[in-house]
Amino acid sequence: MIYLTILMAERVGLIIILAFLLVSVPLFRRLLFNQTISAKIQLTILFSIFAIMANMTGIEIDANNQLHNKIILTAISTNDSIVNARILAVSVAGIIGGPWVGSLVGLVAGVHRIIQGAPLQGWFYVPSSVLIGALSGFLYHDRKSYFKVMTPWHGFIVGILMESIQMLFILLFSPTGWALVKYIALPMILVNSLGTSIFLSIISMYLHQEEELRAMQTHSVLQLTNETLPYFRQGLNKSSAQQVVKIIKKYTNFDAVSITDRQRILAHIGAGDDHHIPGNRLETSLSSNVIKTGQIKIANNSKMIGCIDPNCPLEAAIVAPLRIGNEVIGTLKMYYTDQWHLTPVEIQLAIGLCEIFANQIALGEAEVQAQLVRDAKIKALQAQINPHFFFNAINTISAILRRDQEKARELLLQLSNYFRANLIGARETEITLGQERTQVDAYLELEQTRFPQKYNITFDQQVENDVYLPPFTIQVLVENALKHAFGARRDHNNVQITIKRLEARLEIQVADNGEGIAPELLPKLGKEPLTSSKGSGNALYNLNQRLIGLYDEHSALQIISSNKGTKIKISLPYHIKEGADNESLNR
Repeated sequence: MIYLTILMAERVGLIIILAFLLVSVPLFRRLLFNQTISAKIQLTILFSIFAIMANMTGIEIDANNQLHNKIILTAISTNDSIVNARILAVSVAGIIGGPWVGSLVGLVAGVHRIIQGAPLQGWFYVPSSVLIGALSGFLYHDRKSYFKVMTPWHGFIVGILMESIQMLFILLFSPTGWALVKYIALPMILVNSLGTSIFLSIISMYLHQEEELRAMQTHSVLQLTNETLPYFRQGLNKSSAQQVVKIIKKYTNFDAVSITDRQRILAHIGAGDDHHIPGNRLETSLSSNVIKTGQIKIANNSKMIGCIDPNCPLEAAIVAPLRIGNEVIGTLKMYYTDQWHLTPVEIQLAIGLCEIFANQIALGEAEVQAQLVRDAKIKALQAQINPHFFFNAINTISAILRRDQEKARELLLQLSNYFRANLIGARETEITLGQERTQVDAYLELEQTRFPQKYNITFDQQVENDVYLPPFTIQVLVENALKHAFGARRDHNNVQITIKRLEARLEIQVADNGEGIAPELLPKLGKEPLTSSKGSGNALYNLNQRLIGLYDEHSALQIISSNKGTKIKISLPYHIKEGADNESLNR
């Protein structure tokens, strides 16, 4: 029995080595827990090969329990049996691919075992293998996360259970029954269970390494966006682009990075810099295609890139459009010199970077335009982005990305929504309530993540989302409440936002249960700029002047405050479309 255990350990060791090599291949790792039919078919084929190999590398055992240690078992004698790692392959297939994959791999493994020998006596290997594959899949329900895999200890228990089921089938249906089971049961159960545990340990190790790599990559992206912001706010030009590509190259593993406008290369760093020269016209047909279509393009070979230099070393590329509004103003291009480096992770990274950079450029453009228009005062306010809020948001996201990557991703999207809303506000005199809510919701989610359980925010919206109001109207009032109303109080801080229609007016009220406004400041709020230790103190003043300038004196801020809290009310003309309700606009 000891000798059999050693031989079994050798066979299982071979399967483990193959698993180790397999998991190091990115293509296989992308298949793990992928729920598409194509992925399940590929997993079925892969683990069926494992199961067949386990059958063919098994140890032949005759009716007298004598071992025949052959290298490859293509066929066996009618009355002989095989000790192998087939159930290990079937169990792991079920754990990773689910019951359907496990069942199909079990079917292939069982049929192949019958083909090897004893077609009449060994019929039970088919239903036993199918049952084991299905049970392994049903025992593992948690496939929602890419990085959650059954623990090695649970794998060991499942291995014992599945091998025990196989022994029960042999005991009930094999001609040699108990004589065979008492000899092979302990070695097979022990070694195959350990093999299942080790197999899952290898997968878990690689996936956790990949998880850590993604966390580091997310942190690098946050650092990258932090460093590129000052340059892109200068606009898209040769000087800013050359600084940005250096930063991107520093924080990513791309072999080359380029930024272009619609006609020329603005900056290029890395492989191919001998002919992708800043100032030259676009070198690749791929870039021209992206500018024309406005869609991201992926190139998996040099022919798809379309570089005019036949010796160009670039073999794979991601080219994404940089937009302001609906206009493509240039491209961000990231290259590899080896095709296999291009994975979905890099593609998603490029898409995310392009979105952030486009917003940064647009912010810069909005600020420049705001200085040129006649109503510079209003536009400057609309284009204003609080740098403290941006960096606080980045720091908050950076702090939680290692413990909750999905939440970090959600907050990045909300930060993007916040910037996009600022861009809309910088170009429009009025926006819809739905657009205003998008910005307010993004701001609140970022602030409430930064200060969990500090604020209780409630919305009472009684009007349609397409009613018009000036941009930042609610945003300024909510931000003012969160910053100034509660002092050092850590909880029970309530803010109630009420939006309703009262005849031909849109009524907006933001009420808090804070400490109230100092009596000496109350008459001045909204009527003159005030100095504040937490900011410029001009937010309410600018908002009030904007409302009066756009509408009338009836639209001015109405502020009521005591030591029990503050209410700020605004009454605006109610209208759904520009120019639609002229009567209410003139009131």
